[in-house]
Amino acid sequence: MSRIGKKPVQLPDKVQFALNGDMISVKGPKGNLERQLHPAVKIECNNNIVTVDTDTGDKKKVALQGLFRTLISNMVTGVTTGYEKKLVLSGIGYRAEVKGNSLILNVGYSNPVDFKIPDGITANVEKNTQVTLSGIDKEILGQVAANIRALRPPEPYKGKGIMYAGERIMRKAGKTAGKD
Repeated sequence: MSRIGKKPVQLPDKVQFALNGDMISVKGPKGNLERQLHPAVKIECNNNIVTVDTDTGDKKKVALQGLFRTLISNMVTGVTTGYEKKLVLSGIGYRAEVKGNSLILNVGYSNPVDFKIPDGITANVEKNTQVTLSGIDKEILGQVAANIRALRPPEPYKGKGIMYAGERIMRKAGKTAGKD
């Protein structure tokens, strides 16, 4: 049984929750998020407490119960406080800058990489090497951060590349002189 799915989601005072057919809508001070509901999951909202339930104890439906409880919790957190991901550029000459709705990255290629930032995500560059992405949708924010990191993943010998702040890179020893 899902332990996470049984926990209710407490809605803050500034958040409005609406269920229209199979669409979940959450409105808050930072914005509005919507998500389609799976038919096997039932949602009830009473006194600013949202509960998620399924009709049977099937393993897949119980997994969906925990999934949708977490998705609703992430939506509530997103519209109240928002989410943030930090990326660090490590390498000689690696730098980033924001121009309009695009992120210009110099990460060791012959030409700068022009990465378009999707709507709902904001980018901020500090010290030319630290990129802070923020937004209200955790799923889109994580995907954008992963796409930026994939442009130049950190390599294991010198640690050069784009990495998440706080990420630990497993380093390899380089070649050594031949021992005869």
